Amino acid sequence: MRLRHPDGSTVHLAYCTNVHPAEELDGILRQLAVFAEPVRERLGAARLGVGLWLPHRTARLLAHDEKALARLRGELSARGLETVTLNGFPYRGFHDPVVKRAVYAPDWSEPSRLAYTLDLARILSALLPEDATRGSISTLPLGWRTCWTPARHDRARRALDLLAEGLAELAARTGRTIRVGIEPEPGCAVSTVRDACARLSGLDTEHIGVCLDACHLAVDFEEPGPALRRLAAAGLPVVKAQLSSALQADDPSDPAVRQALARFAEPRFLHQTRAGAHEALAHWDDLDLALRATGGPRARTPVEAGWKWRVHFHVPVHADPCPPLTSTRPVLADTIQALLSGPRPLTDHLEVETYTWSVLPGTRRSAGPADKDALVTGIAAELAWARDRLLASGLKEPD
Repeated sequence: MRLRHPDGSTVHLAYCTNVHPAEELDGILRQLAVFAEPVRERLGAARLGVGLWLPHRTARLLAHDEKALARLRGELSARGLETVTLNGFPYRGFHDPVVKRAVYAPDWSEPSRLAYTLDLARILSALLPEDATRGSISTLPLGWRTCWTPARHDRARRALDLLAEGLAELAARTGRTIRVGIEPEPGCAVSTVRDACARLSGLDTEHIGVCLDACHLAVDFEEPGPALRRLAAAGLPVVKAQLSSALQADDPSDPAVRQALARFAEPRFLHQTRAGAHEALAHWDDLDLALRATGGPRARTPVEAGWKWRVHFHVPVHADPCPPLTSTRPVLADTIQALLSGPRPLTDHLEVETYTWSVLPGTRRSAGPADKDALVTGIAAELAWARDRLLASGLKEPD
């Protein structure tokens, strides 16, 4: 969907297709028919943005096979869909039975990450609508922190310089500007906006900036306004923003709250957990580790009174989970306001990224028609909520 900022610029709103498991081109095209087009119809939108996730093998095919790329472009157009942004964070296997830290491989110290991202840039330059100003790609925050050595960091910085050169060459050849946003995520080499300002200085900011994920921002207890001011002071542009909410527990010492949290401890994705009030004061790399460390008479870490828990579990943005748990939706609303309420938008690419529908407690995992309809309904409700928040922030629907 497209909305208009008071300054006259277009703001693009999409949903991210990494919620769907297909990794081959045929499966990705089926997703557009089974999910994306029905979401557009449910919203009554003439045109719907989709933030495509293209695993590395499919990306390699599309970047080097013009017929395959034309097929994808034709399907998007025929179904009233458009793409100005890609999710280049997961490389492959994002819906494997166990993903966890594998999502960070290959990291930015490995040549395959650079090759994959440049493939995505070539694809996106061909998919952009004719009137789109630019395209964006989100990518991982360099790598996971525990294996991030100075040597790896040096290799990653050289790779990012090569990325910027490749993006500049692509722009000169095609006339289409593609920017890449490094996405801070708890537990990574670039965990927070503070880390981004410290570790990403000196990059070519015409082509590389930050992807701001509202869930990740909230988990590390960063406030949207100060975070955006830090990025501006560091000269780092917000290439895109992901509209997402984290799971929150206001009283993790309550047995009922802990029981509810345990239902979100699942084996596929990593759910980094932070405890604190106005800042993160305790850290765990997964929700089950947090529950084990703080439960029972042998608990290694006390649950401090007044500390909230925030969990990197993307929950639907339009509704809180069942009580006694809540979400960080207020942080998301503040993020939207901070990004868009000024004289110009701080980013023009927004993407709803709730990839966890299949692992929410109580979710059925069959692929029957009822499940497909439930997912279409859920994604449409998220986009409708996001659209309403954007309109409340001063944006308008196009004439």
